[in-house]
Amino acid sequence: MDILNTTTVPLSDITLEKVVLAAIIAVIGWIVVRVLISAFTKALSRASNLPGLVLEFLVRFFAILLYVVLVLVVLATLGMDVSSVVLGLSAVIGLILGFGLQDTITNLAAGVWVAAIRPIDKGEFVEVNGISGTVTAVGIMATELLKADNTYITIPNSLVWGSPVINSSRMDTRRVEVKVRIAYDSDLNLAIRVATDLMAAHEAVLSSPGPAVVVTELGESSIHLALRAWTKTPDAGRVKGDLTRDIVGMFKEAGVEIPLPQMDVHLNGTE
Repeated sequence: MDILNTTTVPLSDITLEKVVLAAIIAVIGWIVVRVLISAFTKALSRASNLPGLVLEFLVRFFAILLYVVLVLVVLATLGMDVSSVVLGLSAVIGLILGFGLQDTITNLAAGVWVAAIRPIDKGEFVEVNGISGTVTAVGIMATELLKADNTYITIPNSLVWGSPVINSSRMDTRRVEVKVRIAYDSDLNLAIRVATDLMAAHEAVLSSPGPAVVVTELGESSIHLALRAWTKTPDAGRVKGDLTRDIVGMFKEAGVEIPLPQMDVHLNGTE
């Protein structure tokens, strides 16, 4: 009589023969898994230019899958019914994928709409969800922006499609606005003439529509003015910077005061 076939593990129907066979399969399987992982890693590295993070993720996913298969084979060798385990794992994996792919599918659908409608395009300066930058790529899953400080931003397409998009590059011309305050005792008409002449003299400011100066607010201690000038879109940043810088000197020469913020404090004397 074969001792291995007749001797069983206490409180179970597993024979020692099955235990030995499962142990041998586990050792051999572990070696095979390590070889397969190494071969998969080398093949993937040679055959693609995937980023290191993506490569590491794929290798780990492949390794986990192989180890799960190995565990199921060992359990089946011991005589256990692994069908329920497989069904349970399938349900868990399906649930995880369902939740995990929900955002992926949303971003994919949004990417299709962004590509079709084109609210933004490569090379345009836009503001999306409060983030401003130049569009460097519009992918099927995400949009990539390069900010003015050379910061690289990746925005999911669902946010691009689901948020207001301010496109500062789409039109050929833009209106720039420079806000400035003057004192109440300054000559308002003189300030308007000086600001208008400053804008008209700038070589990048368009004559049609012509530049304008408007009173936007009567503040507590100053009159608020807005210098509005039209220019070609590529010149907008330079024009705004020049006007902001030069209006200070022009007002100073003309005797127009730019006041500092003031606060009147009244103290009631007590005896």
